[in-house]
Amino acid sequence: MARRRRRRQEIPEEERFQTVRIERLVAGGRGLARLPDGRALMAAFAAPGELVEVEVERIHRDYVEGVVTNVLEPSHSRVEARCSLYGNCGGCHLQHLEYPAQLAAKEGIVREQLSRIGGLPDAHVNAVVGAENPWDYRNHVRFSTGRKFGDAGFIHRRGRGLLTVKKCPIADPWVNGVLPRLQGHARGLHQIQLRRNAATESTLIAPALEVLPDESGQDHYIEELAGRRFHVSASSFFQVNSAQAEKLVQLVGDELPRQGRLLVDAYAGVGTFAAIFAERFERVIAIEESPSALRDAEVNFDDIENVEFRRGKVEELLPELAADPEVVLLDPPRVGCAPEVLDSLVALAPPTVVYVSCNPTTLARDLRRITAEGYKLERVTPIDMFPQTAHIECVSRLTRSVD
Repeated sequence: MARRRRRRQEIPEEERFQTVRIERLVAGGRGLARLPDGRALMAAFAAPGELVEVEVERIHRDYVEGVVTNVLEPSHSRVEARCSLYGNCGGCHLQHLEYPAQLAAKEGIVREQLSRIGGLPDAHVNAVVGAENPWDYRNHVRFSTGRKFGDAGFIHRRGRGLLTVKKCPIADPWVNGVLPRLQGHARGLHQIQLRRNAATESTLIAPALEVLPDESGQDHYIEELAGRRFHVSASSFFQVNSAQAEKLVQLVGDELPRQGRLLVDAYAGVGTFAAIFAERFERVIAIEESPSALRDAEVNFDDIENVEFRRGKVEELLPELAADPEVVLLDPPRVGCAPEVLDSLVALAPPTVVYVSCNPTTLARDLRRITAEGYKLERVTPIDMFPQTAHIECVSRLTRSVD
């Protein structure tokens, strides 16, 4: 069935433009302001403290969305965006802010979500772990393609039309080197993905392209992380920021026991955490449902004997787990954990839970449930895996007393 295209909402002329003072940045990277009638206004491309003019794009029942069109009183943290497509491309949200201000905003968003959604106003939140280089980092990029001219680019943030990309300032230089060779040659394709790992110099360009016959069409490439190499298929997930991924692994390792009997790695993917930390535990149970990730994991665990892979959804397999783990490691997608996962976690009652999240909103929701069942939230450490964007990764540690 064809998906219905959402009609553009007609905005009353008297409400189309608003002049507001931005209070702070909130989830999604938008600036929060208040309209005279008390409704919240969420403005894209704003900075805290600014007086701005906003064009309203959508009106909801209890809040309004818009985009900054004029900055009347700019923040001292506002800078000129590097990308000529900024404001139209939906990939980056925060290029108009100095990097320290981006980090401060992200830490504030985590604290606000934990307090408002998680009911955890006193949660211990460490300073966000920033990137040494907040540019040139993204080593996996998917480009949409134009049917008429065969160009490669990104979809407009409003979902209408392709923006042809000449250079993406957050992409790995190798990606930007290949990109010009794709332009005009992508007709008939839906997407083109480019992936590269600098440590292994392994690359992937998919699908196979006539214009790059000897450089494209790979079914996998090789990543290196924490001294281990990983077989990663074109359809499998792997972190796109290698430098920050090393820091993420270190954060997770700091929260896990140095030695233990049993680790359950839920949402295990290609087996990254299970493989890296298998030597710390007598036994590891890894759960994953993606067929491509499971095939990759078979290769990645070829030299590891104490990891057992369970094939299926975490919400289906965790309730059936006849085990007594010391640690459960959760690394769910953006939607967070299904209720069945949290129910099973509570029933298993491991002494330690380490939760890796890419969405502070669903993290806060899930932590509310877990802490309500007797767990103590020891700390949350945000890490900036995606500079210039509003995305935020967090590593949380929870413990409970063993009776």
